[in-house]
Amino acid sequence: MKILIDCDPGHDDMVAILLACASPELEVLGVTTVAGNQTGEKTWGNARRILTLIGRQDIPAARGADRPLLREPIVAPEIHGVSGLDGAELPAPGFPGLPGHAVDFLIRTILGSREPVTLVPTGPLTNVALALRQAPELAQRLQRIVLMGGAVRDSNVTPAAEFNIYVDPEAARIVFESGAPIVMVGLDVTNRARLSFADIDELASWNGKVSRVLAPLLRFFARANREVFGFDGAPLHDALAVAHLLRPEVIRTRAMNVVVETAGEYTRGRTVADVYGVSGRPANAEVAEEVDVPLFRELLFRAIRALDGAPA
Repeated sequence: MKILIDCDPGHDDMVAILLACASPELEVLGVTTVAGNQTGEKTWGNARRILTLIGRQDIPAARGADRPLLREPIVAPEIHGVSGLDGAELPAPGFPGLPGHAVDFLIRTILGSREPVTLVPTGPLTNVALALRQAPELAQRLQRIVLMGGAVRDSNVTPAAEFNIYVDPEAARIVFESGAPIVMVGLDVTNRARLSFADIDELASWNGKVSRVLAPLLRFFARANREVFGFDGAPLHDALAVAHLLRPEVIRTRAMNVVVETAGEYTRGRTVADVYGVSGRPANAEVAEEVDVPLFRELLFRAIRALDGAPA
């Protein structure tokens, strides 16, 4: 399966990239970045640090939007730290990345592929919306968009909204109204897709090339989530979207109509999911409702062992 990852690294974005790159079933055509968990400058550097860590400087990488379509930028240092990947030292970026804007790269790659491409956005949807606005035919050319964002019932940045959608709700609205096939992997499942502190200790005990860096990063992330949300572990939101590509049964979805609130005084960024079909609007997304956490953990551990160079 050919995929593109559009991300804002971010601890959980890092794990999503690691999982994708360690999985022979997936061909990563590129990694693009957007401002979100940290500034555009920092997320761009972090994506290249991650690829350098695992020796995948061959994967094309391009920098995208540094701010939302209409809003002021919002970042999340209380969760991801000042660098966006606090907790351990990553190598310096070992390659400069592509010239030009990520949106141009996305359009060129999707339209130029002989096979349909799956787009995996794990940050605010600014780049994706810009690409769809410039080339509306992408909606029909994509295999699907499997995005981490939104929720039916849960939230994490306001009582109504999930962070990625809240940062750029106008972009999210464009994406959900584009007609592209969408899988929404939201907080209802990703908040449960956690590695426990014991899991992180196990990773640390491997002391491999990747695990020795990843374990302290995840420990930082888990402690931040415990302090802010009371979680017992690190919820790896973005990696669950990639896991669904590998083993679809890791989540259970239901077709729903989803609209994005852009004007509400208290509900900016809410993904309004029509659970009971009361609006009469046709479904435009497969929305994740359940998660197989043991399977998710198994996929992650297998990937990290592979990147460490250890037997699966």
